[in-house]
Amino acid sequence: MEIQAALGSNIVMVLDECAPYPCEYDYAARSAEMTARWAARCKRAVEAGVSPANSRDAADTAAATSRHLVFGIVQGATFDDLRQQNAQAIVGLDFDGYAIGGVSVGEPEEEMMRAVESSEPFLPKEKPRYAMGLGTPPQLLEMIARGMDMFDCVLPTRLARNGTAFTSTGTLNLKNAEFALDKSPIEGNCTCPACLEFTRGYIRHLIKAEEILGLRLITMHNLHFYLDLMRRSQTAIGNGDFHEFRKTFVSGYRTRDFDPG
Repeated sequence: MEIQAALGSNIVMVLDECAPYPCEYDYAARSAEMTARWAARCKRAVEAGVSPANSRDAADTAAATSRHLVFGIVQGATFDDLRQQNAQAIVGLDFDGYAIGGVSVGEPEEEMMRAVESSEPFLPKEKPRYAMGLGTPPQLLEMIARGMDMFDCVLPTRLARNGTAFTSTGTLNLKNAEFALDKSPIEGNCTCPACLEFTRGYIRHLIKAEEILGLRLITMHNLHFYLDLMRRSQTAIGNGDFHEFRKTFVSGYRTRDFDPG
């Protein structure tokens, strides 16, 4: 907690243990109980006004700490009863928001969705819910449908560094020879700088020439794509047609082979 205070984090996460997949029930139960104990200790530290060790400017530290929102983290591996118990224990500590952790750690997607479904009913609807470490574009929409508000994921940048771009119909590996003479943008209706100024063929050339600009352009596009998907989701929710938006997007999305790096 001192480290996060020193960094000036606006959202501070409590310490937890992310149980591996697979793991035995007894291990998951001990891990979830420890996570709850750690959450309580972190909450007490924040309430006591935790500050960076050896801080030279108490005023700046106090100002930074006052901007912190502290999120609890729900664990419990793939066990429904542990997820429920841990969610109730963490919510009982009254955090500013709640994260569902321990998902996307190698388990099948149906297990991942079930872990969220087992936790979500016990999280306050008036506070933000954060799905940690997710995910692909269809997974994000499925998580929104299950009550999640916030996400974080390395995929947009990790895959960009290996030449893979996201589009509304799936991923494109721009290292492939099929794009060598392609004069179209990564995605036709995209307004990111990469799509407005560069073609697939030129970006492929940059990648094959090991020019860092190619990877940066794909990174810009992927981040733009993810943020735009969230904006479109918000609009669909506001218009009352998110279910149809999700159904159309997911059914038209195809995950192609890519090099994860």
